[in-house]
Amino acid sequence: MIVEHLPLVGFLVSKVIASATHLSRDDLAQAGAVALVKAVDAYDAERGVPFGAYARERILGGIRDEMRATDWAKRSTRQTIKETVAVQEQLTAALGRRPSTGELASALGVDRATASEYEGLASRRVGPYDEAFVGDEASEVMLPEAELVVRERIEFAHAAVAALPERLRYVIEEIYFHDRAVTELAEELGVTHSAVSQQRSEGLRLLRLGAAGYLADETELPLQVPAPSTSRAKKYLDDLGGAFGGRRSTTLA
Repeated sequence: MIVEHLPLVGFLVSKVIASATHLSRDDLAQAGAVALVKAVDAYDAERGVPFGAYARERILGGIRDEMRATDWAKRSTRQTIKETVAVQEQLTAALGRRPSTGELASALGVDRATASEYEGLASRRVGPYDEAFVGDEASEVMLPEAELVVRERIEFAHAAVAALPERLRYVIEEIYFHDRAVTELAEELGVTHSAVSQQRSEGLRLLRLGAAGYLADETELPLQVPAPSTSRAKKYLDDLGGAFGGRRSTTLA
């Protein structure tokens, strides 16, 4: 499920970045990937919620947590900004112009120095997604055992991508971690759109095969497409085993 839903991480990160260009795509993608791993571990199919919908909320939660952790404004500061902006807008509507610092101070019931400070904070306007975070509670704390599982999954994901043949690795990283279009990659690499699509499919096949081979509780993942060529698959699994400490499921050994 991790491999199949990596594109969802890229899609959601792209939506956030489109409205908040000051954020780091790589940091948000990492947070989204971690949240996806946690979603796989916590998902309960018996609740009747499709995994895609469940994963989407968990990924968005991970992205929100990352944005909040790196934000300069505390919750109390956000509230001050919100109130100041509201009063500024009310005064602007009433006066037909932007209020002076003295007028803002009178409306807020504070001195001029404090009002001036509030004006400075309001001018920074922390970002288009900030309102969604006000009132959010901190993410749940994982038990040590669960945290170890998550760390292992993250370690595997990095190792699995790194072990791909060079061209396949580049295609997977550029499409899913840097949000590049297949057409753009094809032009850069001097190949056809179809060739890049085939390389992407081959890379995903190898990643799926690696997940089935090295994550014991992922062995139930169906290989929905034919397995890659035997020689390439064997070499990939061997390379992945070297990077991932040889922890291979006996079902594919």
